[in-house]
Amino acid sequence: MRRKDREITDRNELISIIRKCDVCRLALNDNGYPYILPLNFGISEDGETIELFFHSALEGHKIALIQADNRASFEMDCKHQLQYFEDKGYCTFSYESVMGKGHISILPEDEKEAALREIMNHYHSDKNAYFNPAAIPRTLVYKLTVEEMTGKRKKPK
Repeated sequence: MRRKDREITDRNELISIIRKCDVCRLALNDNGYPYILPLNFGISEDGETIELFFHSALEGHKIALIQADNRASFEMDCKHQLQYFEDKGYCTFSYESVMGKGHISILPEDEKEAALREIMNHYHSDKNAYFNPAAIPRTLVYKLTVEEMTGKRKKPK
């Protein structure tokens, strides 16, 4: 990273940023080109293992890509603030971001509900939000096991 003064390497800080984000952008390999998807997600951490959970329809282009090559990269960001200094003719943007990579696995039926609960908890952390269990069999649930990640922060001036 060019700007070491903005780099975040502390695992707890990285997880704190992830928990503030609303969208995770997942990048898959599409015949040598990145295929980028904005997705809702959930997070689980257990010791040194961090897993990101996603859900979708049972089939489609992204599922075919995952089945062909389960390597993926991800990016998420938050705390956006545009700053314009008119007297200097200068704009900048403050933010926090996390990016990384890992491998995706499609979850078996007996692991889907717990993973969907993680997704619900990410957006409804103040309650045990209800979701209809009838949707589970017609929902594909998959996880990205994080192998590497780094973060960056640019504070407001």
